[in-house]
Amino acid sequence: MNGNALYEAYHDEEWGVPEYDSRALWEKLVLDGFQAGLSWITILKKREAFRAAFADFDPVKVAAFGPKDRARLMNDAGIIRSNAKIDAAISGARLYLDMQERGEDFSQFLWSFVGGKPIQANSKPGSPATVDSPESVAMSKALKKKGFKFVGPVIVYAFMQAVGMVNDHRTSCFRHAPIKAMRR
Repeated sequence: MNGNALYEAYHDEEWGVPEYDSRALWEKLVLDGFQAGLSWITILKKREAFRAAFADFDPVKVAAFGPKDRARLMNDAGIIRSNAKIDAAISGARLYLDMQERGEDFSQFLWSFVGGKPIQANSKPGSPATVDSPESVAMSKALKKKGFKFVGPVIVYAFMQAVGMVNDHRTSCFRHAPIKAMRR
């Protein structure tokens, strides 16, 4: 694919597989936010350091992060050290918990933008890459309305691809049919 074993393993094993676990979805949304302006391989290489730094993306623990934790994160060379992105992750954990307290399931909320099942893109080889969609625009607006940051339509579309809300594997890709078969 691109010659990077880590990236290829991610493509072959994770990318596009439908994810319904709320905590895992929140982790991926946070990581996609950290990716803004960077390449995905940068985040993949740092993913384990992110997990260690952010308490394995436990929203309860991250929501409790205070100034000392924020300072610790800004000094952690293993992650992306951005004040705005770190603040977005911490506030995002608080928003996640607020949704939960109000009885709103994060997974159901996100999956509602695609009717609860993956969109099958059926992209042909050579067709231009899709960077957003009406669904990603709607999800982005709804997340922003709730207070989430780093959730623009392009970031959200990449998130939707990664967590299987959109099967954007080209029809010629060996993963297209198996991912399509994972529809609920």
